Amino acid sequence: MAELIDTVAWVRLEGGRILCARPRGKDVFYIPGGKREGDETDLQTLTREIAEELTVAIRPETVAHVATYDADAHPGGPTVRMACYLADYTGTLAASSEIEDVEWFGYADRDRVPPVDQLLFDDLHRDGLLH
Repeated sequence: MAELIDTVAWVRLEGGRILCARPRGKDVFYIPGGKREGDETDLQTLTREIAEELTVAIRPETVAHVATYDADAHPGGPTVRMACYLADYTGTLAASSEIEDVEWFGYADRDRVPPVDQLLFDDLHRDGLLH
């Protein structure tokens, strides 16, 4: 069986754009979030990763599952599974020491994110949420 990278992502939409982050030392932007550690739940992973990356606290009572996507990381590479969640937050959004850059992307920026993120972009665009 091919390797599976199990991730959880935070879908933060504002004004028809989606929040994306570029980790330090990487060239590619991603939907904020990251890999599950041990037997963490999706909520635990989401809360920990977003606090680590963007210095804000996810409000657990506002978390809502959007969709889960599977795509190859690259041809012949591992499969990435990304469980996507909407959620409100408290605090001020800011890039942590792990994150080089944070940007708000529109649908035109689709080619700047990995294949699994592009599936989310397509659905959000189809639903009129990403312009």
